[in-house]
Amino acid sequence: METKEILKRVRKIEIKTRRMSNQIFSGHYHSAFKGRGMAFSEVREYQFGDDVRNIDWNVTARFNQPFIKIFEEEREMTVMLLIDVSASNLFGTQQNFKSEVITEVASVLAFSAIQNNDKVGVIFFSNKIEKFIAPAKGRSHILRIIRELIDFKAEETQTNIEEALRYLTNAIKKQCTAFILSDFADDNFKSALQIASRKHDIGAIKINDIRESELPDMGLLKVADAETGRERFIDTGDAHTRDVYAKWYANQEKYIINAFRHSGVDHINISTGEDYVRPLIKLFKMRESRY
Repeated sequence: METKEILKRVRKIEIKTRRMSNQIFSGHYHSAFKGRGMAFSEVREYQFGDDVRNIDWNVTARFNQPFIKIFEEEREMTVMLLIDVSASNLFGTQQNFKSEVITEVASVLAFSAIQNNDKVGVIFFSNKIEKFIAPAKGRSHILRIIRELIDFKAEETQTNIEEALRYLTNAIKKQCTAFILSDFADDNFKSALQIASRKHDIGAIKINDIRESELPDMGLLKVADAETGRERFIDTGDAHTRDVYAKWYANQEKYIINAFRHSGVDHINISTGEDYVRPLIKLFKMRESRY
C-alpha cells in the first residue's frame, strides 16, 4: 500500500475511533479499568465522620490537632493490545474483514487509554511474535500503532496464542491491562491464559464471521485453509457434511469459552457484520461490575 493511501486510512480511522472514544467510551473505560491503587495526596484537618484510620499522627502531634491523610487513585496504567495478525483474519463475508474490525476496535481502545493518561503498547503475533511496540503515551504514538495495524504484513500465517501470552508475561514485568484481539483459531492456549491472567488483567475480544459457524448450501465448493494453505473440495449440499462442520465449530467454541471462564477472563464476540459499539460497552460494564 502506498504511503499516501496509508496516511489517508490512518486519518479516517483516527477521526472515527477518536470521536467514539470521546463520546461513548471514555466514561465507561475510566470506570471499568481502575488504576494501580491509592497514592498519598495531601493532609487536611480532621472533620467529623472521617475515618480515624487515616489520621496522620506525626502532623497531628506537630499542630496539636487531628489531621488526616487524603489519598487519590493512581490512574496511570499500562494497556497492552495483543493483535492477531495470522492469515485467518484476512476473511470476511459481511461488511468488513476480521482484520479491519480488529484495527478499529484496537484504535478505540488505544484512544480511550491515552485519554485516561495510560500507556499503550502492542504485541503483533501469528504463530510467533511478529513485532513488539513498547508502551508509551501520546497521539503520535497512537497514530504509529494505527499505521502498523493498517499496513502490517506478518511473516507467518498460523496462530499461536500461547506464544503471545508467554511473551506478554515475560516482557511486561508490572501488572497491566491486556486485550487479546483475535478470532481465536487455536486450541492450545488455555494453560497459558490461566498463567497470564494471574499476573495481568486480561480481556478477550473474539472477532468472527457468520460464515465460519455454518456452511451455506452451495453445492461443491473448493475451500482453502488460510493458515496452512491446504485446499480441498467440500460438498456443501450434503446435510451430513454441514452437520459435521457445525459440530466441529461448536466444539471449538466450547473450548474457547471454557478457557475464558477457567481463567476468569471477561470476553465478548464481535461479528464482521455488526457494530462493535454495543459489545465493547458490554465488556466495559462487565469490568465495572467487579468494583
